[in-house]
Amino acid sequence: MALSAFDDQALCPGPRDLTRVLGETGVLWRRLISHVTKTYPPITKEWNFSGAKFGWSLRLKNHDRIVLYLTPQADRFLVGVVLGQKAVTAARDRKLPGSVLALIDRAPRYAEGRGIRLTVAPGDDLAPVRHLAALKMTATVTGGGTGIRRRGGRTGGSGAS
Repeated sequence: MALSAFDDQALCPGPRDLTRVLGETGVLWRRLISHVTKTYPPITKEWNFSGAKFGWSLRLKNHDRIVLYLTPQADRFLVGVVLGQKAVTAARDRKLPGSVLALIDRAPRYAEGRGIRLTVAPGDDLAPVRHLAALKMTATVTGGGTGIRRRGGRTGGSGAS
């Protein structure tokens, strides 16, 4: 079973698929995408199939930098972020819950940084995820525009929201 609710490489998730799978959490999915898009333009939304083990996830990218990875699951979604050493150090100064700081501390160190995943379920507060996105985007970004691209399979729907 894949990490994502969407494990068929031939079918990229579309809006109806997301609504069906995310349920009540779809509102938080859309709010998070809206926040990142408005706060760190330009943001490109790119669906990516990472293999049978992981399935489809949505990458929110600012130029070549991936801000967040969103992985849809039944009635919830995962938010993944890879933090470089500067961001890990800065995390101590943010108002992050102790559980998030513990995740960062336990995450293995790779050349790209430390990768963590948070689960977002109905009723959850998006503040920790917004703080992680801010840590990732240490420089002020200017510009505008959004786009959507798909990689790894054929389109099965018509968008990312």
